[in-house]
Amino acid sequence: MYKLLIADDEIEIRNGLSQYIPWDHIGFEVVGQAANGLHALEYMAEQPVDVLLCDIKMPQMGGIDVARKLFEQRSSVSVVLLSGHREFELAQQALNYGVKQYLLKPTKYSEINKVFERLKEDLDLKALLEQQSETEEAPTEELAAPETAIDKIKHYISFHYKEASLENASNVVYMNPYYLSKYFKQKTGENFSDYLTAVRMNKAAELLKDPSYKTYEISELVGYSNAKNFTRTFRRYFGETPREYRNTDGRRFE
Repeated sequence: MYKLLIADDEIEIRNGLSQYIPWDHIGFEVVGQAANGLHALEYMAEQPVDVLLCDIKMPQMGGIDVARKLFEQRSSVSVVLLSGHREFELAQQALNYGVKQYLLKPTKYSEINKVFERLKEDLDLKALLEQQSETEEAPTEELAAPETAIDKIKHYISFHYKEASLENASNVVYMNPYYLSKYFKQKTGENFSDYLTAVRMNKAAELLKDPSYKTYEISELVGYSNAKNFTRTFRRYFGETPREYRNTDGRRFE
């Protein structure tokens, strides 16, 4: 369970959010309440917290100022702002301090659930990255390390390159597609789409060595329903069209 602190100057709202939302079903536990931003900061200085659900306007210190303080402290606490005001400037200001979630009062349970489910995915991914980083830094053991997320993704693409997509790959490793894209780039040095294209093009080149396959058939076999798009991508990758590649010296077929 991720630890959640709720800060709002209206006690009815604090209690309502704490008591009437089934946080445990989403993966969170309410560990405390605060009446303003200063109290929230004091609480977080003493107790570990993963997420702060904070009203944007409170006496003494509002949510924007709390977010700014946490940003300056390089805190790992994720901030979700709650507001009854649709001020665009405030939302933009919040983005500058790393706040990615913004709920409007009165907030429906469905909206809270959606935001916190997405937030849990982000926190899960963060924990996974930290765990894998620790594993990579640990001394090598005789037993083989468990298959990493990257291994699983590459294995998935190698067998399912025709219908492979970032969305499907994210389901394989239980990651958010956006963060999977960033994670793949971080670990491999190339974009997911570029890696998938490389696998498809190399498979296409292999199939071109078999004269029984028509170009449009190879196009469909490697995931391109439009043969022109396939030819364009192939030429960009190899510097020549599939026909030219097939007829190049050393790869000529009668």
